[in-house]
Amino acid sequence: MTLSRREAPHGSWKSPITAELIATQTLGLGEVAVDGDDVYWLEVRPGERGRHAIVRRTVDGTQADLLPAPVEGRAPYSARSLVYGQGGGSFTVSEGLVVFVNHAQGGANPDQRLYRINPGRTPVAITPDTGGKHRYGDLSIDRARNRVLCVREDWRNLQDGQPRIALVSVDIDGQKQTVLAQGRDFYSSPVLSPNGRRMAWLAWDYPSMPWDGCELWVADVDEEGTLHHARLVAGGSTESIFQPEWSPQGELYFVSDRNNWWNLYRLQGRNVVPVLERKAEFGAAQWSLGMSTYSFVSPRHVVCAFNEQGQWKLGRLDVVLGQFSELPTPYTDICQVRGGLATAYFVAGGPDQPASVVRLDMESSKPHVIKASSHVPEEVRPYLSHPEPLHYPTTELGEAHAWYYPPTHPDFHAASGDKPPLLIMSHGGPTGAASTRLDWTVQYFTSRGFAVVDVNHRGSTGYGREYRLSLYGNWGVMDVDDLANAALRLVQDGKADAKRLVARGSGTGGYTTLSLLAFRDILRCGTSAAGIAHLDTLAESPSKLEAHYLDQVLGPQPEFRQLLQDRSPGVHIDNIKRSPLLFIQGKQDTRVPQRETEELVRKLRAHDVPTALLLVEGETLAPHDAADLKKALEAELSFYARVMGLALAETIEPVVIEPAPAAPRR
Repeated sequence: MTLSRREAPHGSWKSPITAELIATQTLGLGEVAVDGDDVYWLEVRPGERGRHAIVRRTVDGTQADLLPAPVEGRAPYSARSLVYGQGGGSFTVSEGLVVFVNHAQGGANPDQRLYRINPGRTPVAITPDTGGKHRYGDLSIDRARNRVLCVREDWRNLQDGQPRIALVSVDIDGQKQTVLAQGRDFYSSPVLSPNGRRMAWLAWDYPSMPWDGCELWVADVDEEGTLHHARLVAGGSTESIFQPEWSPQGELYFVSDRNNWWNLYRLQGRNVVPVLERKAEFGAAQWSLGMSTYSFVSPRHVVCAFNEQGQWKLGRLDVVLGQFSELPTPYTDICQVRGGLATAYFVAGGPDQPASVVRLDMESSKPHVIKASSHVPEEVRPYLSHPEPLHYPTTELGEAHAWYYPPTHPDFHAASGDKPPLLIMSHGGPTGAASTRLDWTVQYFTSRGFAVVDVNHRGSTGYGREYRLSLYGNWGVMDVDDLANAALRLVQDGKADAKRLVARGSGTGGYTTLSLLAFRDILRCGTSAAGIAHLDTLAESPSKLEAHYLDQVLGPQPEFRQLLQDRSPGVHIDNIKRSPLLFIQGKQDTRVPQRETEELVRKLRAHDVPTALLLVEGETLAPHDAADLKKALEAELSFYARVMGLALAETIEPVVIEPAPAAPRR
C-alpha cells in the first residue's frame, strides 16, 4: 500500500481482484454430513464444468474424493438431485456407507439414480435406469432395515402436468422400493427417531410454498418399516415448519413461525412447547431439500444458526435449563449445521471470509476452517469492502433493508464531488435474502470504484413472517419500490451518482431488475442474467416447487391473469426508453429459454434500445464453468464502461452493443 492515495475517477481504479482470479479459484460448497469422526461435503467445481464432488475428511485430517474423477472432460458421477427443480439432500452417509443421487454429465438425459459407495469401491446403482423419470432427494439411511428413506419424484405418472411425489424406502442391497406415504403435492424431511420406531416428515399442498404453510407428521414404524398411526402434530396452511429433528433421547424438535419468527419448539406428548423464543429466524425458506440450521452436539446441547436483522449468528442452547448463549465467530452467513460428538460442522462465510466448511469444537468454541471455497491473499484484504446496514422508509409506510458496500481501494480515491456509480443488486426467489459473506463479484466492482447496494426488499427472509409475506400480491411493485428507494436514499446521502445507477439480477432477481427499468425512470442501464421478462412463461413452464407460486406473489390464476401482462416488463418495452441492457443467457437454460431472450433483444433493438447479448454454456443461474464465469464478469464491466464512459485500468474484450449507446450523461 502506498503512503498517499492517488486521485482517480470512480470506475477506473486498478484492482488485483480480477475475473480470472474469481473464475479459477472459487468453488461452490454445498451439503455437509457427519459420520462418527468423519465429515463429508459437496464441492461444485468450476474447473470440472460444475461437477458436484463428494469429499470426505477423516479424523486424521486426510481429505479424498469419493466419486471417480472425470475422464476426457466427461464426469460419469456428480452428486446432484433435481427433485422439485431445486434439488438438495443429494447424499447421505452411515458407518462409512455413502448413498447419493447421480447427475452424470455428458449424457442426453439426467441419470438421477441412487448409487451406493462402500469404502474404496466403485459406485453401484441401487435403483433401475428410468431415463431420469424417477428422481430422488432428501436422503437418509435406515441402517437397521438396510434401506434409504427419501423423496421420490415420478415423471412417468403425471398429474396436471406435474410429477407425482411420494416418500419411499429403497433397499440398499437390491432395487426394491416401497411407498411409505403419498397423496400430497410435496413431501420433505423424512427422519427416523434414534430407536427407529417413529418417523417424522413434512407435507404440504398447492398453492402453499413451504414457508407459507406446511404440516409436521409423525407415524409409528414397525419392524418391516411400514408406517402406522400417522398423525398431524404441528403446522397448517398459516404455519411454516422447518427441519424436524429427533433428540438423542427421542424427543421431536422442529422450527415453527407460529409467533411470526421461526423459533425452536419440541413435541411433549401431544403438546407443542416452545424451546427458545426470540425475535430472530432459526429457520429459512426451504427452497431446497436437506437444509439444516441446528443440530444436537450432546444429549442436552444444541448448536443453532439464527438470523437477526439479515445477519446469521451462531448460538448454543441447553435444552434442559433453557439457557442460550451466542458463540462469537467471524461469520455472518451460516447454513448446513451438523453435529458430531461435542463438535459442530457447518458452511459459513463473512464479509472478509469466503464460504468455508468449518469445524467448531464445543469445548473451546473456536472455529477451524477445513475447506475454503477460495483463497484470500493478504495483499487483497485491504481492497475488501465491508457491508454497512441500511434501513430506510419505502412505500405504503413500510421499511426496507439493504447492505451498502462503499467503493474501497487502499491506493485510490476520487476527486471531491465525484460520486460513484451504484450497482443495485436484487436477490432471487423473490423469497430469498442478500448474504453478507464475501462475494467476489461485489468486490470486483467495489475495488474498481463502484458502490454496491444489495437489497432485502419486502418479501425477503430474515425479518419475520409478516415481512416475508408482505410481498404477496405485490410482486413487481413493492420489490421494485424498495430497490428504487434504496438507490434514492444513497443518492440523497451523497453516496451515489444519480445519473449512474445500474441494476443487476438473475432469475426472479432479473425480473425485478427488468421491472425497475420498465416501470421506474431512474436507471442508466441494467444487467439481466436469465431475467424473467414475461410472467406467463413462468406460469406455463415452472418447476414442480413453483408451479403455483404466482398464485401467491401475484394472485390466484386465472382470476388474476391480467396481472401477468400488467407486471411483465417484456410487455412494456416502450417504457425502457434508451436505458441500455446487457443480457447473459445460458444456451441450455430451461426456465428462460434462449429463444425468448433473443426475441426480447430483437424487439428492444427495434425500439432503439442499446443491448448486448452474451451466450454461455449450461444454465444461466449457475454458470459453474470457469471460462464462462470469467467471460460474463468481464462482459459486464466492459458494458458499464462503455455506457457510462468509464476509463478502465485494464484491457478486456469489449462487449458488442447494438445500436451504439448515447454519450454518457453527467
